[in-house]
Amino acid sequence: MLGPVLLAAARSDSIRRIVAAAPVTRPVVERFVAGERLTESMAAVRTLAARGLEVTLDHLGEDITDPAEALRNRDAYLQLAAALKEHGLGVKAEMSVKLSAFGQALAGGHELALKNVTPVVEAAAEAGTTVTLDMEDHTTVDSTLAILADLRERFPQTGAVLQSYLFRTEDDCHALAGEGSRVRLVKGAYKEPATVAFQDKREVDKAYVRCLKILMAGEGYPMIGSHDPRMVAIAQELAHRNGRKPADYEFQMLYGIREAEQQRLVAEGHRMRVYIPYGTDWYGYFMRRLAERPANLGFFLRSLATRG
Repeated sequence: MLGPVLLAAARSDSIRRIVAAAPVTRPVVERFVAGERLTESMAAVRTLAARGLEVTLDHLGEDITDPAEALRNRDAYLQLAAALKEHGLGVKAEMSVKLSAFGQALAGGHELALKNVTPVVEAAAEAGTTVTLDMEDHTTVDSTLAILADLRERFPQTGAVLQSYLFRTEDDCHALAGEGSRVRLVKGAYKEPATVAFQDKREVDKAYVRCLKILMAGEGYPMIGSHDPRMVAIAQELAHRNGRKPADYEFQMLYGIREAEQQRLVAEGHRMRVYIPYGTDWYGYFMRRLAERPANLGFFLRSLATRG
């Protein structure tokens, strides 16, 4: 029951102010967010790379209301790409972007987002890395996949995220399972209506497995975005069944969550990529992490009780 409440709170300015002002919030946020500055994100990349992990970096800045904010987000990613190139970290780090941060929800948003994200994808290629387009709520899927198609004409390594809780996702998996495609499969973290998405966790899990079977049997590069031990085990079995070697797929997990499991997978020879968010606009991301798992919320509440 708390999940929908927290997802609604993620879009509330009044609750945002309360949470951001709470003295105990910052130490807890640091579990899930690498920092507010680019230098802090680079330090996190080096630390994880030394442990055999790869990363994907997300500069937080979704739900913008002004084209000028879209340009600032674009420039933040261009600075990120330049830093990866300067420090030779492109081989270990890619970038994840939310197209809402590039203006997708504004007037003329589809064209604006494509215009703003294109130089970021170009800069990523120059840095020896690539970009994955994060998926947001269901109203953005068609636009996001259309932008993906445009970008892949020049940069075929550009990846996308699909969410198993949407009814349409199995069809999208079939469409994106071709040679050269990169797809991160997740369960989904937005509050979606019953008309477009499964509401029951068991149905979401079943859909995840169906989608994973499609991607693993395809010719693309599946990226398993899940902390669920069952899904990790199923992915390993499907990889074996489809003759995939460790270099033919990867696991992805969030920064600060199931770190021991991340290291276990690396020790077994798997590719393991950690999703690292950074930046000042951490609130919406943080609230979705609390909504996803009761353990995350419990961690936050215990911190409140301990430090309050």
